[in-house]
Amino acid sequence: MIDLYSWPAPNGHKAHIVVEELAIPYRIIPIDITSGAQHQTSYQAINPNGKIPAIVDHAPLDGGAPITVFETGAILLYLAEKEGRFLPTDLRQRSEMLQWLFWQVGGLGPMMGQAQHFFRYASTPVPYGITRYQGETRRLLKVLDNRLAEREYVCATYSIADMACFPWIRIHKMTGVSLDDFPNVEAWYGRVRSRPAVGRAMDLLRDLWVDVTKSDQAKRNLFQTT
Repeated sequence: MIDLYSWPAPNGHKAHIVVEELAIPYRIIPIDITSGAQHQTSYQAINPNGKIPAIVDHAPLDGGAPITVFETGAILLYLAEKEGRFLPTDLRQRSEMLQWLFWQVGGLGPMMGQAQHFFRYASTPVPYGITRYQGETRRLLKVLDNRLAEREYVCATYSIADMACFPWIRIHKMTGVSLDDFPNVEAWYGRVRSRPAVGRAMDLLRDLWVDVTKSDQAKRNLFQTT
């Protein structure tokens, strides 16, 4: 059994997708990041970074004590390796997939997150921040669009690299960046979105979603720096 601590947000959705795609037993435990639950000591004992998601695997392959995993790239890799799915075994294909997974966690997600913040959440407009991060979002989307020019998925087959990228592409409108100039990304998005497991994943905790733009309290809980 996997305990999945999460919230309906792009990084949470990555973990939602992988547990649904793998069809493994899990229990989802909401961590309301808009009310500050991620800052509680009890949760930070699970994820010292105080973000979502995190998992606790109560049945690790070594048969030992439960294993706790935080950071989305680590969660996707851990579960894919455990189940032996969505992760190539061929040396070269595995290396290629890992490069795109880390491209997402190190680039696409953080840059789109910043674009979303300055475009949608900042209480005072910061033109430099909007221009900087929307520009970097467009650059990264072009990288992905080029990658998808001659393939259906990010790598040779559908993998955790696609699962990592999808939730951030999903919120592109919240960054103020259109997909109109990236037709390969748009077509890929449709292919991934049509997967039944992805549909189920997007529905998880949907009824708990909070529009942060309408709550100063939510903004303080999300964006506090100390």
